[in-house]
Amino acid sequence: MAEGFKARNLSVLAYANGFTLWHYITPDVAADVDTADYFADARDMLRVGDFIIANTNRDATMSGGLFVVASSGAGGVDVRDMTAIGTGNTD
Repeated sequence: MAEGFKARNLSVLAYANGFTLWHYITPDVAADVDTADYFADARDMLRVGDFIIANTNRDATMSGGLFVVASSGAGGVDVRDMTAIGTGNTD
């Protein structure tokens, strides 16, 4: 079962020219994070075009990736599907 969004797990990595790069960590799987209302409580902070580097599924087989904020405002927050980063065995 999904834990849901936790504001304490979202932090700013960099900000410039109206763009923010965020980091988010959660035990939720990427598919749960990639729902229209997952980041709804952060709608006052997230803007269209912001990037979120995410560590998802941290309690099992952690995966990492990049979400792009597609919409944000009174209607909620929607992110694009996670682009996986560093998947697979590099040995």
